[in-house]
Amino acid sequence: MMIQIQDPKCPWEIVHMDWVTTLPPGGDRSYNACLVLADRYTKPPMFVPFHKDGTALSTAIMIWSKAIGHEGLFPNIITYHPQTDGLEERMIQTLEDMIRIICAYGLDLKDSDGFRHYWCTLIPALEMAYKTSIHSSTGRTPEMLKKGWNPRLPYDTFKKDLVDIHQTASSFKLMLVKARHQQNRCMQDSF
Repeated sequence: MMIQIQDPKCPWEIVHMDWVTTLPPGGDRSYNACLVLADRYTKPPMFVPFHKDGTALSTAIMIWSKAIGHEGLFPNIITYHPQTDGLEERMIQTLEDMIRIICAYGLDLKDSDGFRHYWCTLIPALEMAYKTSIHSSTGRTPEMLKKGWNPRLPYDTFKKDLVDIHQTASSFKLMLVKARHQQNRCMQDSF
């Protein structure tokens, strides 16, 4: 029997939750999974690096510290509902595509200054790229729907007459542009 999910009346009233578990180990804590939380109202995701063998308690603590502390309690959490519109499935596919791009371009290796770029250290940039991309179902970015404005991004402040003095800044700028482009292309391909 199919139960219809009601449309939420406010942000973070209905949250979809799922896992990406096929990720390469990354970071000091060797994260190998990512918890994906998606607000059904405004569509912004939260991507939280995690361990695929995490316990229920460690998951609850992570949700408390990374999500509830920022957005408040979620009245409804949907963890598995194949009859939904596929919001979290598309987010997960987009996240996996962005992580593949990072790994394919070698950003999980040390740069010239010895800084190591793991996929999990770039999650905030990937999350911001998703949040500031126009969502096909709303015609707006999730950040615009949530806050009423889009945050200024690092590449918004770059000027053509300025020279990048740090290779990491250049690779980060390129990664953001490519991630945003790939995310937009994936969103278009899914429809």
